[in-house]
Amino acid sequence: MDLLKTLVDKGLRRELPTRDEALAVLATSDDELLDVVAAAGKVRRQWFGRRVKLNYLVNLKSGLCPEDCSYCSQRLGSKADILKYTWLKPQEAAAAAGAGVAGGAKRVCLVASGRGPTDRDVDRVSQTIAAIKEQNEGVEVCACLGLLSGGQAERLREAGADAYNHNLNTSEATYGEITTTHTYADRVETVHQAQAAGLSACSGLIAGMGESDEDLVDVVFSLRELDPDSVPVNFLIPFEGTPLAKEWNLTPQRCLRILAMVRFVCPDVEVRLAGGREVHLRSMQPLALHLANSIFLGDYLTSEGQAGKADLEMIADAGFEVEGAGERTLPEHRADAPAAPGGGCGGHGGAEAGGGCGPCGGGADAGVTSDTAVTAVTAVTAGEPASKAAGEADAAEGADAAAVSGRARTDLVAVRRRGAGTELPPNA
Repeated sequence: MDLLKTLVDKGLRRELPTRDEALAVLATSDDELLDVVAAAGKVRRQWFGRRVKLNYLVNLKSGLCPEDCSYCSQRLGSKADILKYTWLKPQEAAAAAGAGVAGGAKRVCLVASGRGPTDRDVDRVSQTIAAIKEQNEGVEVCACLGLLSGGQAERLREAGADAYNHNLNTSEATYGEITTTHTYADRVETVHQAQAAGLSACSGLIAGMGESDEDLVDVVFSLRELDPDSVPVNFLIPFEGTPLAKEWNLTPQRCLRILAMVRFVCPDVEVRLAGGREVHLRSMQPLALHLANSIFLGDYLTSEGQAGKADLEMIADAGFEVEGAGERTLPEHRADAPAAPGGGCGGHGGAEAGGGCGPCGGGADAGVTSDTAVTAVTAVTAGEPASKAAGEADAAEGADAAAVSGRARTDLVAVRRRGAGTELPPNA
């Protein structure tokens, strides 16, 4: 397939694809899916080998948000039956973070609901960062607190934060349909503030909100221009009680195409398989490791994720390895480069033959082949190919059937009832 050969060649050189090429990836058929995964897998392993970075979320303050983001269970007016609590104390947050680090996470992501932090909130988070780093030597800390105001990014950096997450989520053209209480430009400005303060920028997207292929390509190309170190790819978790509860638009095959497109557009950036992977990829999650080099371990902010032990088994069974605390995440040319907003993913240092967070060594290997991908999917699906028929059967019984009937998928979306904000141990 000439398209995939072109994209692999560009990815290995850190040369950016065209919009038409990115759209063509999303338009490939299910019969071509394993070829797409194999091709993007070559690029993934050129820059990241077989390492998988583990990240762990700690929800510092849950629910009661004044913003109206339609996808969010914590939004203004949400009727989702989620945990609601105010700020965790620094030692409570440090204990939660420690569970994730013990499970293998090298980055802890501290998240708080709300439009953005007050200066007092920044003080709270600074104390939490100090407590986490005191108890977990070498751990990376990423803050995700909403829109930043003047000087707050610098204060977080001085407190020991390594990164800041603020996702673009969707294209600029459709952003107003998803959120009305702030703008797309507000989000871009916050990412720029984080970069200017010397924080590693983390910014990604949410797929599955009813967007078009063009919207997906638009937001990924916008992310390329922002040049974050890491790009989390979230798949909408349609919480009952939110405006997007009936948006079941994704199949496992669609998710894999989206991840492949992101990898081709941002070849040497940490692509993180984030929220919703268990809901939409389901048994196809191991194939996604050929595309993403980073995942969240355990639970998410308000929903339960796959068991932490199962995450680790999945990584090992798929032939990958957990990235060690002493290993660098980003390739050397990115890890050593100063923040440069507007450079574009893969834009540091020009082309050469060959980060919701974080800096590691790449290096070419023999490259994945279609046979390798077939082996992986065979292990996952017990011999059933990822064919069009299989995709249609899955949709008929699962997500698409739910969309047609209008019923919530409570079998797939479980509200978090453990970990931070509860007396039960976390899932790590």
